[in-house]
Amino acid sequence: MPRTVILGVIGSDAHVVGITILEQALSAAGFEVINLGVQTSQDEFVSAAKSHSAEAVLVSSLYGHARQDCEGLHDELDDAGLDVLTYVGGNLAVGQSDFEETQATFRQMGFDRVFDAETDPEEAIEMLREDLQLTTTEAEQIRVDG
Repeated sequence: MPRTVILGVIGSDAHVVGITILEQALSAAGFEVINLGVQTSQDEFVSAAKSHSAEAVLVSSLYGHARQDCEGLHDELDDAGLDVLTYVGGNLAVGQSDFEETQATFRQMGFDRVFDAETDPEEAIEMLREDLQLTTTEAEQIRVDG
């Protein structure tokens, strides 16, 4: 049975290319992807995660205002009774010069994984498999069934 992930671009960001690539890569890897598209609110992420019984929420942001857009997202997920993995990636901060600092900020906000805009989708998929504790056999079966 495919694992369900929610994918979208948060806030006022309208960059669609990155999530399109991620959607294709995740689908090819056997995940069921619910792509919310661009300019997605926190409420839409929470509602989709709840209604689809998702195991992970993947947030994309390329316009540099992810911190403001993601502030309180984990409170919303908790209030909805959701215990899901959360990933965030992209160009997360305007003038981002030290990614380790940006990464630490988002980890403190509650994100399980934080990626920069140069991350290969396969790297994120491998981490997702690891975090979901998919065995090699199960991961291979997802690809076959997917």
